[in-house]
Amino acid sequence: MTEIIRIAREQEAAELHALLQRAYKPLQQHGIHFTITRATVEEVREVIRQETTFVLERAGQPIATLSARFSWATPIDKALAPWPFLHWFAVDEQAKHQGVGSRLMGHVEETFLRDTLKSPAVYLATAIRHPWLTGLYQRRGYQPFHTATNPLGVELVYLRKILDPAHYQAQVQKEFVRTLPDTHLVT
Repeated sequence: MTEIIRIAREQEAAELHALLQRAYKPLQQHGIHFTITRATVEEVREVIRQETTFVLERAGQPIATLSARFSWATPIDKALAPWPFLHWFAVDEQAKHQGVGSRLMGHVEETFLRDTLKSPAVYLATAIRHPWLTGLYQRRGYQPFHTATNPLGVELVYLRKILDPAHYQAQVQKEFVRTLPDTHLVT
């Protein structure tokens, strides 16, 4: 079957909302609650508008999705790092254990973020108590760097993956924002 990875369209918000709800529902039985489980179709539509949401489709049907949020779309007090943040990652039940999620994530990390946007790193978050995702992300090269609690009371671990080591090291060596006293204004 033919698979394609593409950017989501606003008119797909209801379909992607349903996919996300199906994918995240089993976690609720384990007491793991992500904010997507309370999101509305309109909130999914807004993410599609404001961020870059990818869809992997097979035979014309979306079977996986992943969104990339950027610093300009995130309030400054919410961004933990200057790199893109991946979230709302979901694979439909009938497509699990077929490498679909790995193909979608690889495309977003490598083709889009590293090769197109030249991002030195990326980060994401998952529930500390999630039965398998932390290990899966670590096998993909992600390393923990922060913990927090989401608005629903679930403890999260934030993980970072370096996509371009040389670019990452150069970025780490310089400051991102200079304060006004540090700048030399020409008047």
